[in-house]
Amino acid sequence: MNKVNVAVLISGRGSNLKAILEAEKNNQLGEAKVTLIISNRSDAKGLEYARDYNKKIEIIENSRSSSREEYDKLLIDLLHQNSINLVVLAGFMRILSSLIVNEFQNKIINIHPALLPSFPGLYAQKQALDLGVKITGCTVHFVDEKVDHGPIILQDSIPIFDEDTEESLSKRILKKEHQLLPRAIKLISTPSGKGL
Repeated sequence: MNKVNVAVLISGRGSNLKAILEAEKNNQLGEAKVTLIISNRSDAKGLEYARDYNKKIEIIENSRSSSREEYDKLLIDLLHQNSINLVVLAGFMRILSSLIVNEFQNKIINIHPALLPSFPGLYAQKQALDLGVKITGCTVHFVDEKVDHGPIILQDSIPIFDEDTEESLSKRILKKEHQLLPRAIKLISTPSGKGL
């Protein structure tokens, strides 16, 4: 596979973006190169990391479109203009329409703070605590038209302790996310699956 141009999409603090950029700096992303950071919020804290690492930034505010499809058309145009062949959702708080999912089939990945297919959607950590499960973790998967669904690329697990709160559990899962997402990018962008 030739060089993989990666766009990372964020909406908030950008801690997974920082982990990806650190991995790239340390030559841990295989053939992947982060060439574009896109946010739907101009005030997203994660944009500071993009600036720190001298990455190209594009903002497409939610207000620029009246529908998901209209927004995704803007996104698709931007991705094509920048020759992007891997899209990484790293805390991007929008649900993608079938328009972009079909356009970039098996080229969009997401990270979710649970062992999918368990606990899709929001508040995955709370769902796990409420049900009393003893093991949870995080999942990197290809994005399809359903929320937090699609073929699984990598998963990692952590135990849930009796004293865990939603906050403590979220922090521990996030540390795993920071390791797993760069590994998944490397795996996808390395010929013959040598990225593991």
